[in-house]
Amino acid sequence: MLCRRLNRWLGGDESRVDSRTIYVGHRPSTTEAFIPPKFCDNRIVSSKYTVWNFLPKNLFEQFRRIANFYFLIIFLVQVIVDTPTSPVTSGLPLFFVITVTAIKQGYEDWLRHKADNEVNKYPVTVLENGRRMGTESEKIKVGDVVEVNEDETFPCDLILLQSTRDDDTCFVTTASLDGESNHKTHYTVPDTEKDLDSLSATIECEQPQPDLYKFVGRMHIYKTDREPEIRSLGPENLLLKGATLKNTQRICGVAVYTGMETKMALNYQGKSQKRSAVEKSINAFLLVYLCILVSKALVCTTLKYVWQSKPGQDEPWYNQKTQREKETNLYLKMFTDFLSFMVLFNFIIPVSMYVTVEMQKFLGSFFITWDRDFYDPEIQEGALVNTSDLNEELGQVEYVFTDKTGTLTQNNMEFIECCIDGFQYKYRDAVSELDGFSATDGPVSKLQEKAGKEREELFLRALCLCHTVQVKEPTGRGQDHTDSMAGVDGMEGCPPPHEQTGFIASSPDEVALVKGAMRYGFTFLGMESKKMKIMNRSNAIETYDLLHVLNFDPVRRRMSVIVRSKSGDALLFCKGADSSIFPRVRQEEVEKIRVHVERNATEGYRTLCVAYKKLSPEEYARADADLQAARLALQDREEKLIAVYNQVEAGMTLIGATAVEDRLQEEAAETMEALQGAGIKVWVLTGDKMETAKSTCYACRLFQRGTELLELTVRTLEDGVRKREERLHDLLLEYHKKAVQDVPPTKPGGSRGWSKPSQDFGFIIDGASLSMVFNSSESSSSHYKNLFLQICQNCTTVLCCRMAPLQKAQIVKMVKCSKGSPITLSIGDGANDVSMILEAHVGIGIKGKEGRQAVRNSDYAIPKLKHLKKLLLGHGHLYYVRIAHLVQYFFYKNLCFILPQFLYQFFCGYSQQPLYDAAYLTMYNICFTSMPILAYSLLEQHICVEVLLDNATLYRSIAKNAMLRWVPFLYWTLLGVFHGLLFFFGVRFLFGNPALQANGQVFGNWSYGTIVFTVLVFTVTFKLALDTRHWTWINHFVIWGSLCFYVIFSFFWGGIIWPFLKQQRLYYVFAHMLSSASAWLVIVLLILLSLLPDILLVVLRKPLGPRARQLSENCHPQTFRLQLLHHYPTNISRKESSGGHEVVEQQEQHQQQEPFRTSFQSGP
Repeated sequence: MLCRRLNRWLGGDESRVDSRTIYVGHRPSTTEAFIPPKFCDNRIVSSKYTVWNFLPKNLFEQFRRIANFYFLIIFLVQVIVDTPTSPVTSGLPLFFVITVTAIKQGYEDWLRHKADNEVNKYPVTVLENGRRMGTESEKIKVGDVVEVNEDETFPCDLILLQSTRDDDTCFVTTASLDGESNHKTHYTVPDTEKDLDSLSATIECEQPQPDLYKFVGRMHIYKTDREPEIRSLGPENLLLKGATLKNTQRICGVAVYTGMETKMALNYQGKSQKRSAVEKSINAFLLVYLCILVSKALVCTTLKYVWQSKPGQDEPWYNQKTQREKETNLYLKMFTDFLSFMVLFNFIIPVSMYVTVEMQKFLGSFFITWDRDFYDPEIQEGALVNTSDLNEELGQVEYVFTDKTGTLTQNNMEFIECCIDGFQYKYRDAVSELDGFSATDGPVSKLQEKAGKEREELFLRALCLCHTVQVKEPTGRGQDHTDSMAGVDGMEGCPPPHEQTGFIASSPDEVALVKGAMRYGFTFLGMESKKMKIMNRSNAIETYDLLHVLNFDPVRRRMSVIVRSKSGDALLFCKGADSSIFPRVRQEEVEKIRVHVERNATEGYRTLCVAYKKLSPEEYARADADLQAARLALQDREEKLIAVYNQVEAGMTLIGATAVEDRLQEEAAETMEALQGAGIKVWVLTGDKMETAKSTCYACRLFQRGTELLELTVRTLEDGVRKREERLHDLLLEYHKKAVQDVPPTKPGGSRGWSKPSQDFGFIIDGASLSMVFNSSESSSSHYKNLFLQICQNCTTVLCCRMAPLQKAQIVKMVKCSKGSPITLSIGDGANDVSMILEAHVGIGIKGKEGRQAVRNSDYAIPKLKHLKKLLLGHGHLYYVRIAHLVQYFFYKNLCFILPQFLYQFFCGYSQQPLYDAAYLTMYNICFTSMPILAYSLLEQHICVEVLLDNATLYRSIAKNAMLRWVPFLYWTLLGVFHGLLFFFGVRFLFGNPALQANGQVFGNWSYGTIVFTVLVFTVTFKLALDTRHWTWINHFVIWGSLCFYVIFSFFWGGIIWPFLKQQRLYYVFAHMLSSASAWLVIVLLILLSLLPDILLVVLRKPLGPRARQLSENCHPQTFRLQLLHHYPTNISRKESSGGHEVVEQQEQHQQQEPFRTSFQSGP
C-alpha cells in the first residue's frame, strides 16, 4: 500500500498522469487515509459581467472604440481649456451613446444570468448514505451518485450504474448536443451491485476533453476478500450533461465531470462582442479625418505665430495684452492654441454619425421583424432580431456554415423503394397484390417481374433483424415523445395492439427500414431477453436469438447482427454502404444491384446494401471466441474488434438494396443555389454520418453530378503500410495539386471564387481527420492547416461530418482568420450549433424542434432555412447600401461644413474666430441635416427586392465592402472639398461688392458666415434628395421639413432678444441677409453650381426602372454593365470583385408610397 502511494507521489504510475480518480459515493476503497480530490463545482457560467465589474468593464470596452475615446478627450479639453465652443456640444452626445449602449448590454447580460440560474438551481436527487436527498444542480460534486427520472436532462456527465430496464440499458436523446433527436442506447457497468449503497468502487478516467464521442476509463469494483474486478468504460457508459433520458423510468449514475468541465460546457464557445466590417471602415475613415483635423490645427497654429512675429501684429494698439498673458510661457500658449484649433475644427469628426448609425440599426431591424414573408403559420412566429448591430453584415457574407440535421433536412427519413436480386419494388398506397408487394418499375428488360418469394422473405427478415431498433409500447400518455419517436403506420392484417407501436433507434434510417419492411408484411415486434420477434406475412411469429451485434463505425461503414433461428442455424445479416458491401460479396451479384444503387444515389436518396451469410457451427464458435476476447481487451480494443468484424463479414451473399429519403427543408435546394449564385461558399458542418450528409449535399444541389469529391476521412487514411500522418500528408499534397495547382489561373481581375472553374471539386472531411490536421506536431500542424484551407477555398462545397461542436467553431474560426478576413455566417437549429453561431461574424438560429438554445445565442432567428435567401439577398443587400451611403454622406457633409471654417482663419488673423454662430455649430448635425439621411438609410431601395431575389449575382456587386473602400471614400472627400471651396470663395466673391443692402450698408462677418451656412444646408440636403431613388411621404416630409425648419429657426433665433444669452450675434442678421437681392442670387447660383454634375445626370439619363430586370435576365453581364453605366455613370456604382465588373442598378422612383408598406411588409 505504501509503495503504491509513493509510486503515485513520485509520478511512477504512467496511467495516472493524464487521468482522474473518482470515489463512487465518496467512499474510499481502503482503510488508508482518504483525502478527497478537488474538482470544480457544477455551476454553469455564461454571463459576462457581475454587479461589481459591470461599470468598469463596460466602460473599458466602450472606450476601446476610437470614436468614443476621441470624443472623451475632446470633452476633457473643452472642460479644461478656454475653447471657442461649449463642452456640452461634445459631452452630451457622448453621454447619450455610452448610456444607451451600457443599458442594452447590461440587459442582455441580465438575461444570461437569469438563464444560468435556471440551470444551476434546477432540483436534482442525490443518493447519500442510502437516502434520497433533494438538492440543487450547482451543488453536485464529482463522485455523487445522482438519480434521474424519465424525460429529465442529466445535470452533469454521469457513468451509468443502474437502470430500471430489465436489460440494464437506458435510452437518451442528445438533440441539445449533436442535433440528433434519435434515441441512443447506453449500458450500465457490468456486475455492479444492485444496492448502490454497498458499492465500493473507484473510477479512473481521462481528464475532461470536448470530444463528445470519446471516453476512456476503467472501474475498479472492490468486494470483500476478493481481488478488485476491473471493468472497461467507454462512451456507451457515459451520459452527457444536456442529454435527456427517454423510455426508461429511472437511472442512477456517478458524476465524473461537473460544471464547466462537462463535455457540453467545453464545447461552448464564449460569447464575444461582434463588430461589423462597416464599423471597421468607419474607424479607418475616422483616422484619416483625425489626421486632417490635426493637420489643420498644426497649420493654423504655425501660421498664427508666423503672422504674429511680424512687427505690430502680436500686440496692436487696440488690443493690448494683459499682464497674465505676457507672463504665460510661449510653448504652453502654443499648445493651448493648438488645442483650441482642434476644438474649433472638431466638427469635422461627425459625433452625431454614431447616434444616427445606432438609430438606423435599431429601427432598421424592425423591417426584418415586420416582414410578412418570414412569418411561419406552423409555429405562428416570424423572424427575430437579437443583435441589430450586424444588419449591414448580412450584405457582406462570403461563407455560410450550415448544420445538416434540422437545418438542411427535416430529420424525417422515409422508405422510398428497395431492390431485390435486381428487381425494383416501390411501395404504393394502393397495394395491388395480396402479399403486400407491389412490383412497379423493375429493370428495363424485366418490367413487372419479381424476385423469388424465398429471396423476398430473406430480404425482409434482414430488414427486421439487422438493426438496433427498440419498440416503445403505448404508455397511455397521449402523444408524448413525438419529437424523437416515429409512429408506425397501421397495417391491415396486423394485430390491433401493435398499430400504435413506436420505434426507437439511434439512427432515423433504421426506423425507416423497419417501417418499410412493415409495409410489405414483416413486422418487428421487439426484443425480450436477447430474443428478437418478428411477424411474417402469414401473421406467424418468428423468434431469433440475438447472439452478437457488430456495431456500425465510419471506417467499416456497415453493421451486422448474428442471430440463431429456431432450427439452430447461425445467420449473419449485414447492411451498409455499397462501397463497403460490394467487395465482400460475389462479384457476379454486384452488377444487377449497382445500377439501382447508383440511380438512387444520384436522386439524393440514402442507399444501403443488404447481405447475409450462413455460419457453420465451427465458424460461429471461432467468431464468438474472438469477439469475446476482443471486447475484454483494455488496450487497442477497437482495432481488435474491427479485425474480427472484417474476418466474420467476408464471403457474404448480396440480397438487395434500399433507398431512404431524408426529406429536405422546404426550398432548401433553391436557397443553396441562390447563395452559390450570389458568390457565397457553402460549407456543411454536421455531426452525422458521412453517407447521410453526402446524400443531403447531392439533394441540396451542393454536389452536382460533375463534382469530383476529394475525401479526407478515417477510411481514406487507412493504409496498412504507412502511418496515418504520412498518409494525411500525401493526400493533402495530392488534393492540393489537383484542386489548387492544376487549376488554370483566372483572367486578370477575375476572382476564382466566382468564376466558373473547368472542374468543380467538393471536399469531404470527418472529425477524426480534422483533429489530425489541427493537432499534429507544431511544425506540421501549420503546414497541414494551410494546405487544407487552400484546398477548401478552391472547392465549390465543403462537407465536414462527424464534427464535435467545438470542431465546428474551429472550422469557422480558421476561415474567419484566413487571408482577406472573409465575412462568415453560421446557421443551425440545435445547441450543438451554438459554438459556431457565436464564432461566426453573423449567427443565424432556426426556430426548429431541437430547443431554442441556437435561437437564444444567435444574432438573428428565422423560422425556416428558405428565409435565409431573402435575409441575405434582400435585406442584407439594402442594409449595406443604405449604411454605406450614410457613412460616406456624413463625412462629406461635415467636410463641407468645417472647410470654410478653416479657410476663414486665413482672413481673421488665425484668431480662432468662429465662422458660424454657436447655435448653428450645435444644430447642424443634430437638427438641420440628421433626419433626411436617417430616413434615407431606413427607406431607400435603389433596386427593388424582387429584382434582388431573382438576380442573385447582384449580391456580388457589393461584396468585399465595395462601397466603403478607399476609392469611393476619396470621391466623397474630393466632393466635400470642392463644395467647401465653392461655398467659401463664392460668398467671398459676393462680398467684393461693398454695398449689398438697399440702404448702402455692408454685411458683417456673421452675415458672411450665415450666407455660407445657408448655401451649405440647402446643398447637402438637395444632394441627398438627388441620390434618393425610392420616395415616400416620410422622405418628402423630412427633406423639405428640415429646410423649412432651418429657415424658421433662423428667423426666430435672430428675431427675438433671448434673455439667457450674454451676447446675441445673429440679431436680425438672417432677415437682413434675405432682404438683399445679391445674397439671394449668390445662394441660388452656388447651390446650382455645386449640384450641377448631379443635376445633369438626372436630366440626361434615360429611365431604366422596369428594364433593369429585363436587362439583367437577357443580357450578358458585361453588356448589362455597359448599358447600366451609360445610364448611371457615377451614382451608386460598385466594382465587382469577380473580374472588375461594375454593376449599377436603378429602380424607378416610387412616388408617395407608404414607407412601411414597401417590399418589407408589416408582420402579422
